[in-house]
Amino acid sequence: MDINLITEDQLARLSQLISSANTILITCHKSPDGDAIGASLGWAEYLRTIGKDPVVIVPDQYPDFLKWMPNTEKIVRYDKHRDKADMLFKIADLVFCLDYNTPSRVEDMEPALLSASAPKVLIDHHLSPDVPAELTISEPEASSTCELVFRLVWQLGGFPQMGKAFAVPIYCGMMTDTGGFTYNSSHPEIYAIISELLTKHIDKDKIYRHVYHNYSEDRIRLMGYVMYEKLVYLPQYHAAYYALTREELQRFHFVKGDAEGLVNIPQQIKGLKLSISLREDTEKDHLIWVSLRSVDDFPANQVAEQFFNGGGHLNAAGGRLNGTIQDAIATVTQALQAFAPKLRA
Repeated sequence: MDINLITEDQLARLSQLISSANTILITCHKSPDGDAIGASLGWAEYLRTIGKDPVVIVPDQYPDFLKWMPNTEKIVRYDKHRDKADMLFKIADLVFCLDYNTPSRVEDMEPALLSASAPKVLIDHHLSPDVPAELTISEPEASSTCELVFRLVWQLGGFPQMGKAFAVPIYCGMMTDTGGFTYNSSHPEIYAIISELLTKHIDKDKIYRHVYHNYSEDRIRLMGYVMYEKLVYLPQYHAAYYALTREELQRFHFVKGDAEGLVNIPQQIKGLKLSISLREDTEKDHLIWVSLRSVDDFPANQVAEQFFNGGGHLNAAGGRLNGTIQDAIATVTQALQAFAPKLRA
C-alpha cells in the first residue's frame, strides 16, 4: 500500500526549504479544531527531531478538550501575543500553512501572514487552495491534514524516530476530522496509518475519552437542551436544524468547544440526510456560525458554498452569515427548498 504523498522533486524541494531555514513558523486556521492543532503539533515534533525549533502560531483560542495534547503549552496565540507573533512573521525563514486553503481563514492574522517575506508551504485537504505558496501539498480526498502530515513524515524517512509526541496529535486529528472514523474515512490507507501510529504505544481509547468524554456539566445540559427544546425536524426534507442564540449559550456558560459535535447527533434520526447547526457568536453582533453534516452522496459543501459563505467536504462543511438568527433560519429554509430534489431522492 502506497502511503507516499508527493513527487520526488517536491520532496527534494520540501527538504531543501526546511534545511535552509532557521526560523520556522507553523500556522493554522481560526478557531482551530483537532485536525488543525494535531497537524501543527505533529509537524512541529517532526521538525524538532531533525534539529529545528519551530513555533506554532494559532489565530485564537482552541477548545479546552485539546489542551491535554503534548506541547500545547508551546503554542503562541496571535490574539493574545500579537506583537511577538508579528515579529516572528517578519523574521521567519519559512512558514507552513496547515489545514486551510485560503489566507482569509486565519482572519486577523492574515495581514501578518501575507506580508511575511518567507517562502510558504501549504499542507491541506480542502478544495481550491489559493494560498500564495512556494510549495502546495493539497489532497482533498484525504481524511485530514493530520493524515497528510503523517504521509510526509513517512516519505521523508522520519517516522522511525517519532514517538508519542508525534503519534498522539496525529491520531487525534485524524479521529476528530472524521467524527471518530464515521465519515470521510473509507480509504484503506487511513487504517494502515493507524496501525503504524499504534506501534508508538499510543492509547487510542484514552485519546477518544480525552476528546469526547471531557466535557463540563454545562455542555451536557446544553446538549440535552438542544435536542429537546431547539431541534427542528423536517421529515419532508430528511433534514434537521437547530439555532442557538447568544443568550441561550450564556445560560449554559458556553466556552469554545462546547458546541463541538452537537451537529452530528441529529444524524441518528432514521433516514436523515442533512443536519445544520446555527450558532450566534458570543462576542460579535450579527454573526452566525453554521455547521453542516450529511450522509452518503448529499453535498453539504455545496449547501455551505451556495447559502452560507463557506465550504468544506462532501459530508462535513461550515460557513457563516451576517445577520440575525432569524435571518439564518430563513436562509436554512431557502437552502432546503433549493436542495429538496436531492434531499428527497
